[in-house]
Amino acid sequence: MGDATDAVAGALEEAAADLCENVDRLSFGPPVTHVYNPLSYAWEAHRRYIRSFAPGGARIVFIGMNPGPWGMAQTGVPFGEVGAVRDWLGISAKVLAPRKAHPKRPVLGLHTERSEVSGRRLWGLFRQRYGTPQQFFSEHFVANYCPLLFLEDSGRNRTPDKLAAAERAPLFEACDAHLRRLVAALRPHWVIGVGAFAETRVRAALADTEGAERTADAEHHRAPSVGRILHPSPASPRANQGWAQAATEELVEMGVWD
Repeated sequence: MGDATDAVAGALEEAAADLCENVDRLSFGPPVTHVYNPLSYAWEAHRRYIRSFAPGGARIVFIGMNPGPWGMAQTGVPFGEVGAVRDWLGISAKVLAPRKAHPKRPVLGLHTERSEVSGRRLWGLFRQRYGTPQQFFSEHFVANYCPLLFLEDSGRNRTPDKLAAAERAPLFEACDAHLRRLVAALRPHWVIGVGAFAETRVRAALADTEGAERTADAEHHRAPSVGRILHPSPASPRANQGWAQAATEELVEMGVWD
């Protein structure tokens, strides 16, 4: 890494560690029975992701919602489908167990045999278009808005937008602050929400800066534009009809990709 890249990676690592600590202080009640924080138990894998791939600056940052049970919850990497993390990103790290594991959602780290469709689709598109991680990360970065996975007693995923208002407020406050630090470090031209929730939270967190000139330091920096692409979830009928093509067309139409 060069000096600029080292500085960005250090800023992202520090911001992620602070986010981990801040969300660990929060509590969540029924119907949530289990909360996984991969920034804690999969910290080494997440740190390697940052240290390996944080660019000195990113033209485009993709923001997801929160970890999936077979993605980041297993690998510590956003949208971290095991095959993509292990075989394309080349990340290898020991993943510990959550403090309280749900019996139907065990964490096996990079040894898990389940494949998360959303992550497979997302990283598959980037691999198809850019070939190598180095080419992709030369101008992109991928992060999640919320680092926590919420599970109900049945093992069902509960997304952050479905939490009680009193639980959402402090969670969103911590996640907004982290997102602003990430954007300040990477200085992207675009922040793209992967799905409607992520776009909404990006716009809320960056409401005072989107499209405005910032001159807090000697170098002028234009705050990023915000956009959205279709979420690659298999729960989306449209995503199941050709997500990679749909997302590519959306990015081209916005002028993010050419």
